[in-house]
Amino acid sequence: MTQQYLVLHMTDASGSPLPRDDDQRMLERWADEGTAAGALGAGAPVAGPEQAKSVAVRDGRTLVTDGPFPEFKEWFAGYDLIEAASIDEAASLMAKHPTAIAGRLYILPVVKLPWEQES
Repeated sequence: MTQQYLVLHMTDASGSPLPRDDDQRMLERWADEGTAAGALGAGAPVAGPEQAKSVAVRDGRTLVTDGPFPEFKEWFAGYDLIEAASIDEAASLMAKHPTAIAGRLYILPVVKLPWEQES
């Protein structure tokens, strides 16, 4: 049985320190391995902080502010949804991703909402 994991890619806002060709080669090798193992779901990079917005509703008012977000020390650069038998297996797969070298990856198990859980 496998578990779905959301992986958040956190990097320096200036981008990867890896040379472009190395970054691309490493990413393609990682994607090929993950696809062959049936582990990869949706995933994509995201736009930079200059295009980001934050949305919150407080006292009935919708507050929309521009990024970058001051509470971020790293930039959220993208995401992946992966399937793995365990979080350790997910970590092993993600250790081969360029972001593991250029930044940090956060791996979060996807869980059901409380009202979706079986009694």
